[in-house]
Amino acid sequence: MDAFQKAILRADPALSRFDPLSRILFFDRFDRGMSGWNILMGNYTRSLDNRLPGYRQFTTPMLSNVTHWDGGTHGALDGSYALKLATRPQAAAVTVSLKRLTFPKPCLIQLETWFTFKPEACEAELSDRDVRSVGLVFDVQNGETRALPHLRYLNALEGQPRHVWQFKRQSHGFHDVGESTVSIFHYGEGNWEDVPGGSQDLCYNEIPTKVNWHYLKVGFDLRTMRFAYARCNDRELAVEGLGGIEVAAMPNLWNLLNVILFVSTDSDKRAFFYLDSVLLSGEWE
Repeated sequence: MDAFQKAILRADPALSRFDPLSRILFFDRFDRGMSGWNILMGNYTRSLDNRLPGYRQFTTPMLSNVTHWDGGTHGALDGSYALKLATRPQAAAVTVSLKRLTFPKPCLIQLETWFTFKPEACEAELSDRDVRSVGLVFDVQNGETRALPHLRYLNALEGQPRHVWQFKRQSHGFHDVGESTVSIFHYGEGNWEDVPGGSQDLCYNEIPTKVNWHYLKVGFDLRTMRFAYARCNDRELAVEGLGGIEVAAMPNLWNLLNVILFVSTDSDKRAFFYLDSVLLSGEWE
């Protein structure tokens, strides 16, 4: 990106808090609506009952003005509405939202977002151990390989604080959900590994309804199917060269680029994952 392009980005208050690559694939500010983010239904044939059990717990993402019982409407970092993912009120529940697109050329891609997370403020306690994790997955396919690289912030596990970034490169195999469709559930607790040196304490304010927004940047190379870099706030994460779950390329999924966000709860409270804005950029000629 040349100096002129950088100057244009820095002059835009909405874009200047990001550091995009030279091509912007999308820039979602949720004051303008859902922008294509939807529930991950899971594959099925003929009936929704044919889905794998893990997918049946997912809920639909929504627009939220981050209202709390004590202080009223919080709003997003910039504007009135954020994208909100909410689990069901059951320990270990997960919910997932995604945006589906394809990539124009195998290249380096970069996801940036400003995010925050909280459990449902249903009691006057800090509840800093009630959210288990928040994270992202790229679901991508080139000419040879389909890959599902995962990255999550593990906040707590079974009531104990963890505060560590993790990735996943193994999962259970695919299952038939009809004569011509298969499915895999890879959002559970199994097979997570700590990112080397990935411990990080995030700001979590003093009462259950306060939120503070965090910056996350993740680079992934569609040519090598490996993470290139990641950063949360001022912390660089040692993810370079780490991969994800990989299988042979599948029919109908050429140039697949799904961007997936998820949140899980560690208690019988709903866990909320809020996204102020999401920007996906790439580097190609």
